[in-house]
Amino acid sequence: MSDPVLLERRDTIALVTMNRPDVLNALNRATLECLIARTDEIRADEGIRAVVLTGGGRAFVAGADISEMRGLSSAEATAFSRLGHRAMDGVESLPMPVIAAVNGFALGGGCELACACDWIYASSKARFGQPEVGLGLIPGFGGTSRLARRVGPGWVRELVMGGEPVKADVALQMGLVNRVCEPDELLDAALESASKAASKGPRAVASAKRVLLEGADADIRVAHALEQAAFGGVFGAEESAEGMDAFLEKRDPKF
Repeated sequence: MSDPVLLERRDTIALVTMNRPDVLNALNRATLECLIARTDEIRADEGIRAVVLTGGGRAFVAGADISEMRGLSSAEATAFSRLGHRAMDGVESLPMPVIAAVNGFALGGGCELACACDWIYASSKARFGQPEVGLGLIPGFGGTSRLARRVGPGWVRELVMGGEPVKADVALQMGLVNRVCEPDELLDAALESASKAASKGPRAVASAKRVLLEGADADIRVAHALEQAAFGGVFGAEESAEGMDAFLEKRDPKF
């Protein structure tokens, strides 16, 4: 049996592919545990500077695996939700940019996984949504929190309580998606974006990401203090010296 999550190294970029195409990459326990293991591998590899996460087949991730969820007790469902949150937290907390290349359905856990990434490129054929209420359920992997931090309150309430998916162009309109690409151009566009991000100072990128995440829900004065400390922290390092020298000398930096 092939791994439910594949990891391929492309120079300084990690390409992560959800790999259960026969069930539209539905998230079961084994897949979530494998995703956690993959993010641990990426975190341990200092040569990786950006990540692209996509789905195999015609879906990104069509949701959690209902066949595995059916029959769970309340306690078991809570444990499953915690496992899902661990997996999403692992993606979100990676110290480098993570770009979702959403090639098809991103529903339920798939939309939640996309929201755990730093930015989202979508195929024109992609669909986004939180359809859990149609099953008598609610989002369990961050759909009421991360999604709410990406789109306005009216949009997130419509998606979560209305339960109807939206097309890629609507997802772009609401601010969930950064760009919409033709299907055959999606992965190349995401990899190109990852390559550009990977060419920047890795310590600075990691520091910026940390401040963005930590400051998102902080009081504005706390967020400003975090930024000030991080801004000072990047000075005096070899990376910042090289970056500023390269600018003054009108050459490309070597990070």
